[in-house]
Amino acid sequence: MSRIDLEAVAPEAYRAVAGLERYTRANLDHTVLHLVKVRASMLNSCGFCVDMHSRDALAAGESSRRLFAVAAWRETPFFDERERTALALTDALTRLGEHGVPDEVWDDAAKVWSEKELADLTVAIATINVWNRIVAATRRQPPTDG
Repeated sequence: MSRIDLEAVAPEAYRAVAGLERYTRANLDHTVLHLVKVRASMLNSCGFCVDMHSRDALAAGESSRRLFAVAAWRETPFFDERERTALALTDALTRLGEHGVPDEVWDDAAKVWSEKELADLTVAIATINVWNRIVAATRRQPPTDG
């Protein structure tokens, strides 16, 4: 059962996060965006977001094989270099430790993403982490139909 409807109780805050979401959708490759959203949501154990973004990715044409492999992306051959660096950065930003994002992770991403793309990717990863935390706090559940 959901604890609170954030959109109804704090509509300005909800709109602010939704604005970040609109930005990322307009500025990041959708295939990568789907992978990032699913991976961060898996790491954060956000059932609502894993369900929603998996369904969105499938509807957009992502293969179920690649989508399932996001859970073990390092161990599979299904992702290209840009996707792999995006997933590595997602892991580092989502599991942000005492020392932040390791230089190696950032440097690898910077080799295959332009500065603007890297900025947009960082915002996308931060945004899904915000959504994951909102859903965790409010205990929003995925729909059971469909």
